[in-house]
Amino acid sequence: MKKPNMLILILLFVLTSVSLVFANDRLRLSTTTSTENSGLLDVLLPPFEEKFDVKVDVISVGTGKALKLAENGDVDITLVHARSLEDKFLRDGYGVNRRDVMCNDFVIIGPKLDPAGIREAKTAVEAFHKIALKQYTFVSRGDNSGTHIKELILWKTAGNHPSGMWYLEAGKGMGAVLTIAYEKEAYTLTDRGTYLAFWVDKKIDLPVLFEGDPILFNPYGIIAVNPAKHPHTNYTKAMALIAWVTSMQGQKIIKEFGKERFGKPLFMPVAVPNP
Repeated sequence: MKKPNMLILILLFVLTSVSLVFANDRLRLSTTTSTENSGLLDVLLPPFEEKFDVKVDVISVGTGKALKLAENGDVDITLVHARSLEDKFLRDGYGVNRRDVMCNDFVIIGPKLDPAGIREAKTAVEAFHKIALKQYTFVSRGDNSGTHIKELILWKTAGNHPSGMWYLEAGKGMGAVLTIAYEKEAYTLTDRGTYLAFWVDKKIDLPVLFEGDPILFNPYGIIAVNPAKHPHTNYTKAMALIAWVTSMQGQKIIKEFGKERFGKPLFMPVAVPNP
């Protein structure tokens, strides 16, 4: 049998080593559509990438899908906003070292004439009940995202089980749902950050009709994938990103994001109260 050429073996070893080095310099982040649609990641990630010499590959999907990617070990870290799903993810041992990062809130938007009369509602649950009674078109994310989970909680608390022609399950991200709601002059639930980004860019013209209820509070958490479950993940850089977004510098970027363009911040930092 012919012996393998030593030069070829050396080259294969070098190429393998180089590929591993470059692989370790990439960090895979699954996150919600709101963090990307709002533009936050465009300002939050570049300083981290430069400081830690790493490229962050962002996969923007609903929270349910983002956590599933993390559960499967397809990403190294996840940034999401559905605490009940996050807690289960942690209990099942797929994630470690969760940290609170920031928050904003949900708002209910809809047609200017407000045919369901939700402007007069005292609570978000009452607003949803009014929409159901009127059976006026409502566009749901329908994708097991953090926004969708919140919506389902509101319907359940209101005692409604929406179905029929008036209830449209899009199965899409927040930006796409806002576009559909605008085209159909419909109601929908949205995070404030994505809504403002679309409003300022004149992509939609649906006003906020209900806001301010504590039940609409929307916290975000960041979680590293458990290396004990998935040893191939880039745990070191994942922990560096957690440290970055919860540091004084990262929290200040979050606090300032949106002020210049929208006149107000789109997210409020919570890891450092006054960065």
